[in-house]
Amino acid sequence: MEQPQGTIRALHTASTITVYQAYSPDIGLPAVREGRFPAMWKRDRMTWIKPSFLWMMYRCGWGTKAGQETVLAVEISRDGFEWALRHSCLSSYVRGVHPDRAAWQRQLKRAPARIQWDPERDLRLQALPYRSLQLGLSGEAVRHYADDWTVRITNVTPLAREIHALVSSGDLDSAARLLPQERPYPAPAAWPESMVEAAT
Repeated sequence: MEQPQGTIRALHTASTITVYQAYSPDIGLPAVREGRFPAMWKRDRMTWIKPSFLWMMYRCGWGTKAGQETVLAVEISRDGFEWALRHSCLSSYVRGVHPDRAAWQRQLKRAPARIQWDPERDLRLQALPYRSLQLGLSGEAVRHYADDWTVRITNVTPLAREIHALVSSGDLDSAARLLPQERPYPAPAAWPESMVEAAT
């Protein structure tokens, strides 16, 4: 079935949305144990969260890349996620969306969140013809993410390895049944239409 561009697909409930990140075990394992990011997690750096499980697998190589061996499912409040969307700027200049490059650069400096649309991935991590949202958080957004929005942190590295093993053996049907059930997420009404247009 054809997927529309500019659609956020995610595992979500009435109050939360699940995003994915991957870290080295010295960050990822304490985060799971304590239910919050440890002191060594850098709050002064931009952090990217990804609602797509398979895009995270593409980025971290199923949890095999150095420094990304621990894959985390971070359940955050929908209120927080939507605050980030409303306060976001596109990560790159798009002609027709921004008045000019200088206007985009001014907006980028002010915005605590950045939107990037990248090709979604299939089970073999090949690019699909529609896009997946990546959301970069900086400044106050990072602090809110760590201190206010995070509800639960789960280690999904074993799940990633199980799915990867099934894909490697050619059992795509079994692998697909284990995937998180991501479905369209209703973007907040105040989210600019230009953010969706940029995905096309």
